[in-house]
Amino acid sequence: MNRIALSTFAILLGATMPALADSKPSADEAKKLTDAMTVFGFSGGESEKETEGSGVFEIDDAKDKSGLQYDLKFDKDFKLLSVTRD
Repeated sequence: MNRIALSTFAILLGATMPALADSKPSADEAKKLTDAMTVFGFSGGESEKETEGSGVFEIDDAKDKSGLQYDLKFDKDFKLLSVTRD
């Protein structure tokens, strides 16, 4: 019986916790991201800053010079971490 009550409590607690959402980068961060993307031949896309404290930036649907789409990740110092073809 205690397991059921504990499980129910854990589920209800999880349901009431606020979801962590990514935020938009500041104007300065957005410019630095654009500059960093350009170095690697990418442009466009939608940028987000992870709010989990990692400082990682994600660019969704950035395009290379041939028009192919990629998802990019940059660290807090705007160094490229990963490129994944969309």
